Order: sequence, then structure tokens, then C-alpha cells
Amino acid sequence: MGKNIFEEKESAVRSYCRRFPVLFTKAQNAYLYDEDGKEYIDFFAGAGALNYGHNHPVIKKAVIEYLESDGVAHALDMYTEEKAKFLKSFYEDVLEPRGLDYKIMFTGPTGTNAMEAALKLARKVKKRTNVFALMGCFHGMTLASLALTTDQCAREGAGQPLNNVTHIPAPYMIGERESLDYLKMILSDDHSGVDKPCAFVIETLQAEGGIYIMSNNYLLEVQRICRENDILLIVDDVQVGCGRCGSFFSFERARSGSGEDFDPDMVTLSKSIGGYGFPMALLLLKEELDVWKPAEHNGTFRGNQLSFVAATAALKLAGELDLNEEANRKGEFVRKFIEDRILPLAEGLEVRGVGLAYGIDFIKIDSTGELVAKIQKECFEDGLIFESVGRGNAVLKIMPPLTIPDDVLGTGLEIILAAIKKCL
Repeated sequence: MGKNIFEEKESAVRSYCRRFPVLFTKAQNAYLYDEDGKEYIDFFAGAGALNYGHNHPVIKKAVIEYLESDGVAHALDMYTEEKAKFLKSFYEDVLEPRGLDYKIMFTGPTGTNAMEAALKLARKVKKRTNVFALMGCFHGMTLASLALTTDQCAREGAGQPLNNVTHIPAPYMIGERESLDYLKMILSDDHSGVDKPCAFVIETLQAEGGIYIMSNNYLLEVQRICRENDILLIVDDVQVGCGRCGSFFSFERARSGSGEDFDPDMVTLSKSIGGYGFPMALLLLKEELDVWKPAEHNGTFRGNQLSFVAATAALKLAGELDLNEEANRKGEFVRKFIEDRILPLAEGLEVRGVGLAYGIDFIKIDSTGELVAKIQKECFEDGLIFESVGRGNAVLKIMPPLTIPDDVLGTGLEIILAAIKKCL
């Protein structure tokens, strides 16, 4: 099958296929294969949807057995055995060991839908319309989520004003203390012209923004400000949750168990919560916030049974493989490789990351992103795919499946090293 059909019949909105213009036919763990049998190491992982790799045999077996049993495939939000299994597993394996107690809302099966639900609920609870978010953030492409998102290209696609959001300079932009002082100032100054928000939405690691990590101190200070001002705190863990940051939730590093713990009011999850790349999204919310009327926020595919099957199997698998520790161990290998062998190649290169989410920042060398695009093309030709992110797409993002074998991870890094040398 040729690629012409996509160019002739598919919308021009398509994007990733333009950077990786081959016809993929198979995938296994950290490899993709095209129609000619060429293999590509996957440092993209479905933009965070494939933390457990492509076609993991344990998850695949659970899904196939369920399909062969004629299990319910579609049930909206009706009670099913698979939903009950997932709820039990999520509470026992994820929430209870971490001392977290959230109600679970099954939204439509995308991250942006979980965020839409969170925003709608926050406005309903607090009776206010404004929301705070950080500059550099990405929270989704539907209108309320897009109003939070700061990427200019994405916002221009809205076709209408994007209102009711105030963006706060991120700490890496002006300094941590300065960001917090700015936040306090616009909340306390009766001439700031900024409406008090119902919620502050934050990524503890801005992935699409360029792999920027919010420090534990910053997260806890934001939480204190929110508590003092009756503002709900919402964490977007859609891309960097499910073990990507070396713990199931990205914010666990700010939960020391002694003194104040980071304790968001709501958390959004999607992408890898579906286990197999299946569509699924959750909104976790504190019980006192669960003021929904029946069907006040619904969706035809909010009960994806195959996703429940895969997600339950994935949660068990993550524990058996100790994927949190694996993410940290492999992430340290990535960091050391970059620091020892890539950063010395050019003055101005920077590395940032946590868990198994890393970025090599080229912005001080080329803010246009053209250099990273050349490196991306070179890597693709040599059998590796990665995503570029951040301002000008000048950050090379390294985000392979957590299950990637050590030797494959090393081979992928060597391909990046060779491509950077060539393009520099």
C-alpha cells in the first residue's frame, strides 16, 4: 500500500507523519517497523501513551482473552466486571499505598476531555470562571483546555477568543521566587485587573513546553498560595504520569511523608493509563468536590472496556517489573550519556529531565528549531524517532517506553550522538 492515499485523502492537519514519512506496519516494545521491514527505535512512545511499550505480551494476552470470551466491548458508564476490576486495582495498587483518596471519574477517552471536566467542575464548585496556568504549558486542544495552552500555533487554530485564563510566568522564565511573587501580587493587589481564579492548573514537568521541571519547593509554595486564597489545585499528569517521572504520579517527589505534602485537589490522567495505547482518561477528584449531577458531564466512550482490561493488566505489570525504579535507573544512564558525550560537543547545550523524560535544549545554538529538525531527519534515516518540543521546537525530547532494553536505549543514544555531530 502506497503513501499517496494519505496525501490525497487525509486532512492537511496531519503532523507526525510529515516528519516520519514511512508506512509503519508492526511494532514491538521499543521498535517500530515499516513496510520494507526497516526497524526504528522509538524514543517517542506515542507522546507518552506507550510507557509499557508496543504490544507488551502480558497486556496483549489479557486483551485477546477478553475478546475471545465475548466480554462486553462498549458499555458507556454502566457497571461491568472489568470496570470493577480496574477500580479495585487502582485503589489498592496506586492510591492507597500513596495515602491518596480520590474519587475516580471516567471522562471521554482523551486527556483534553479529562481537563475539560476538571475545569468545568472547578468553576461549578467555586462559582468563578477564571483559571491560572503557567506560561509554557500544554493542556489540550479543545476550547477550554486550549485556553490554558500557550503554544501560539495551537491557539491560532481555535478560530475564536480564548478567555478566562491568566498565564503566570513559569519559574524557569523569570526565577522561582519572582514567579511566586508575581502570583501573590496579582491575587492581593485590588488593582491587578485579574479576576480571582477557581483553580490553578499545573504540570509538574512541562513536557511539550521543553522538559522543564517545577521544583518541590515551587510546587509546595503554589499549593500554600492556593490554599490561602481558596483556589483549587489541579495537576495535569496526562503525559508525565503512569511512571514516566520515576513514580506513578509525577508529583510524588513532593510528598516526603514528613511535614507538608503536595496534595492536589484534582489530577488528570490519560495516555499510558490505557495500558496498550488504548484510549482512556481519568479525572481524580477529592470526595468533597464530587458535586456532579448524574450525566452532567458524559461521553459515549467513557467506558472503554478494552482499556479497562489493558489498564488493569498494566498496573499489575508495572509492579512486577518495578517500572518506577527502571525509569529512574535508565534515566540516570540517559543523563550521564548526554552530560559526558553530547554536552561537550557545543557550548550552550543543556540537558533537563527526571525519570525517563529528558530533553536536550539547543535553543542557545539555534532558536529556530531548524538544527533540531535536521538532527531529527538524520536520526530517522538512521532508524530512530523522537519528538521536538519547546519554544521553536528547539528541544530534542527523549521519551522511550519504560520497558526499553538497556542495549536498545544505548543504541538510540549513539544514533542521536552521531546525528548531532554530523549536523553541527
